[in-house]
Amino acid sequence: MAKIKASRNGTKKDAITKKAAALFRKKGFVASSMRELAENIGVEASSLYNHIGSKSEILQTICFKVANDFNLHIDEVEKLQEDSLAKLENLVRFHVHMMVDLFDEVYVANHEWKQLKEPYLSNFLNQRKIYEARMIQIVKDGVDEGTLKPIQPHIAVLTILSAVRGIEYWQRHKKEYGISELENDMTEQLLHGLTK
Repeated sequence: MAKIKASRNGTKKDAITKKAAALFRKKGFVASSMRELAENIGVEASSLYNHIGSKSEILQTICFKVANDFNLHIDEVEKLQEDSLAKLENLVRFHVHMMVDLFDEVYVANHEWKQLKEPYLSNFLNQRKIYEARMIQIVKDGVDEGTLKPIQPHIAVLTILSAVRGIEYWQRHKKEYGISELENDMTEQLLHGLTK
């Protein structure tokens, strides 16, 4: 059998994680096996364990990589000397890119996180809760500074996050419009509405 090949800028563990994310998205974490993952990569199952400890470790890696990407990005957004509307636009565009560029990983983090074991489950949920609270604060700041309408911040963030997760359906069907149009229209509609 072949050897595990690392991607140009990654490690063998990264290559395993990428293939695992695609498998977990397709079959679900519980229904996926290490043997299947090894077959998808083209190696013996035993050689996977030279790079990872368990299937659960792979899920942890996927979920926390996605959470870290979002948290590092919002760190940068909060430092920007821009109004809250510009910060929200930045976040929406980042969410769209994550859903398009790392679809398998984000899908797994959104749907399979329930399979994390403690203490990872609590840690992951806490990171999500903090991220949402930070987004809510950006909306509150926008209402206070007058760049946003007097809206309920929690509902605004729920709407944004739900809408961006809806890109899963675009990914499945790859409609006739491209990523750029998807990003621009979604950002425009979420932040400025549908009315003329």
